[in-house]
Amino acid sequence: MAELHLPWLELSILTPLIGMIAVALVGNAERARQICIAVCTLTLVFAAGEWVDFASLGTFEAHDHWDVIELVFHRDVFVIDELSAPLLPLAALQYLMTVFSTLRTKVNRFSFGWTLFSESILLATLSCREPWVIITLLSLATVPPWIELRSRGRSTRVYVAHMGLFVGLLVMGQALLAVSGSGTTASLIAGGLLTMASLLRTGIIPLHCWMTDLFEKATFGTALLFVTPMVGAYAVMRLVLPIAPDWALRSIAMVSLITAIYAGGMALVQREARRFFCYLFLSHSSLVLVGLELVEPVVLTGALCVWLSVGLSLLGFGLTLRSVESRTGRVSLDQFHGLYEHMPMLAALFLLTGLASIGFPGTTGFVGTELLIDGAVTASPLTGAAVVIAMALNGIAILHAYFMIFTGTQQLSSISLGARLPERIAVMILSVLILGGGLFPQPGVASRYHAAVELIRHRGGEVSSDEHVNDPATPKITDDSTAFVRMNSQSHRSTDPR
Repeated sequence: MAELHLPWLELSILTPLIGMIAVALVGNAERARQICIAVCTLTLVFAAGEWVDFASLGTFEAHDHWDVIELVFHRDVFVIDELSAPLLPLAALQYLMTVFSTLRTKVNRFSFGWTLFSESILLATLSCREPWVIITLLSLATVPPWIELRSRGRSTRVYVAHMGLFVGLLVMGQALLAVSGSGTTASLIAGGLLTMASLLRTGIIPLHCWMTDLFEKATFGTALLFVTPMVGAYAVMRLVLPIAPDWALRSIAMVSLITAIYAGGMALVQREARRFFCYLFLSHSSLVLVGLELVEPVVLTGALCVWLSVGLSLLGFGLTLRSVESRTGRVSLDQFHGLYEHMPMLAALFLLTGLASIGFPGTTGFVGTELLIDGAVTASPLTGAAVVIAMALNGIAILHAYFMIFTGTQQLSSISLGARLPERIAVMILSVLILGGGLFPQPGVASRYHAAVELIRHRGGEVSSDEHVNDPATPKITDDSTAFVRMNSQSHRSTDPR
């Protein structure tokens, strides 16, 4: 296995833990915020360094340099591949933008120490492929939101019941899988338990009420950081995909598709902005699961691209709602607010990130959404039509929310409601990434396609010679967009309804 030039993974994981200790020693909330911003920035630098270092190796997987944990356990615990390599800087960016955009008026409500702890656990999860270690990390990640709910005096029964069931299913499923042989009835039951746990974490109906409960009772920032990295999808890829038969994966895709349509419809009729965002995110994350479970090169490529674009765009969308809420209180969607004149920059980011999440042309989600729909149509015309319906519902819900919040009346205020400097910087960073990824999509799409092909091959599937860009024995990928487009059009010419 290839080796990174520096221990980027360990640095990314340990830096937030050290920062958590520093924040705990500081009594002042504003000082804690400043330390947290510095630590998150440094973590993002290490995570981005890991991605650049990994890309320079031209391989499918690599482990850390000077891996101390490997010396202790005599095995590679922290390993990255083309699936997880871009997820690490994305997760670090999500935490940095959330902390950076937290206004001073909200610092006493937001726990910076537990946020750094959650970031460390998340980066460790995305850097790991050992099932038991992943299960342990996923279990630890459920603790900080519970602590926040308890500290705010909110009921934790719904959250504890669902997360307790989630952890229990993971442990039982993996334990049963460890003692049973492959292809046995026990292994099928184990796969079912792991699948149910992963779907519960992603919020598949009817196991989604914990997510709406979390958004209503926790701080908006904590809820955002708990759901936007989509670790449930990562658990599916690491724990379920290698062992589940094709019929089981297609069943998961069907349940996810139903959830996507249901959540899109629910987002359209919500009267409260937090619940609206929750259902909007549920619909998008379910669409990602649809592509992941169909296990075809093109649709899997689209799902991996949408995974990244949704994580980026819906983060910006949620942060915009959070900024509006910090000025006006909980936002209602059953009346017009007319806030555009007071916060035009936030209104523009709201519309940009919302449209990017549904694949508007020129944004980072456009190519991924096109590939997802095209691959879904190839797998089944009804599946493709259902994906389009879910996307349409999401788009209508986003525009409805935009008009209700920013137009329709004239809002009078005695104080300035405009974006502060940290929010403006966050707006510029997210806008550049969203538009840059849309205008220059080929490097990311080529990387996601190669990851999809290799994931199918590692699962034991076969990929025909005209369905991948380069030779299977050559790990490096090509940047020739013409070859990728030609491959896509040739392999789907006979089934493309257009």
